[in-house]
Amino acid sequence: MTVNTDDTQAFDASLDTTGLYCPEPIMLMHNQVRDMVSGQILKVIATDPATTRDVPKFCQFLGHELLMKHEESGYYLYFIRLA
Repeated sequence: MTVNTDDTQAFDASLDTTGLYCPEPIMLMHNQVRDMVSGQILKVIATDPATTRDVPKFCQFLGHELLMKHEESGYYLYFIRLA
């Protein structure tokens, strides 16, 4: 997979959920953020269109900051700063 990401966007951990469908991407995100600390940035790659709704709600509900979201060729890319 080649997704054109802005390489200037630094991140502390990445999570590839390609091929997974709701609710799996969000469940994996919950697991990943448990291993991270406040202020760190998580990069998430997904192919489920439902993530365009679910990731912003995940961030809003848990107080995380959605720094960037981008869609390209059926791939969805998110950068999230943990609260």
